[in-house]
Amino acid sequence: MTALREHPPAPWHLWLVAILAIAWNAMGALDYYLTQSGDAEYLSAFTPEQVAFFTGFPAWVDASWAVAVWGGLLGALLLLLRKSLAVPVLLISLLAMVLTTIHNYLLMDGLQVMGDPFSLTFTLVIFLVALFLLRYANRQRRNGVLR
Repeated sequence: MTALREHPPAPWHLWLVAILAIAWNAMGALDYYLTQSGDAEYLSAFTPEQVAFFTGFPAWVDASWAVAVWGGLLGALLLLLRKSLAVPVLLISLLAMVLTTIHNYLLMDGLQVMGDPFSLTFTLVIFLVALFLLRYANRQRRNGVLR
């Protein structure tokens, strides 16, 4: 009979990081859903040019955006469940976010459409949070906390 590999107990901060990551990524998923479903009340907060920008993405950008937001949410849930699969899922989510951002800000001049530098700053914050979560999950996997 083989001995079961013991995993160290989850540190307190794993629960805090995972729960905050779920809430953060759920907001991104909600934004994606409300935009993609054409929710009139949600979209009324944007200018007509901004609505046209968000709803006029080519299919590959919509797909990349979906992978970014839903992958981030799934990765956060996997982190909460202490699954090592969180690491590649969060990596794929981050890469999809980078691809979407390249489209939005380099290929389509999204900064001009959004009309303020806050949008670019917020995108940077999203990127930094995603990078932090990936590095955090990877460290927890290396430490044997994730199975």
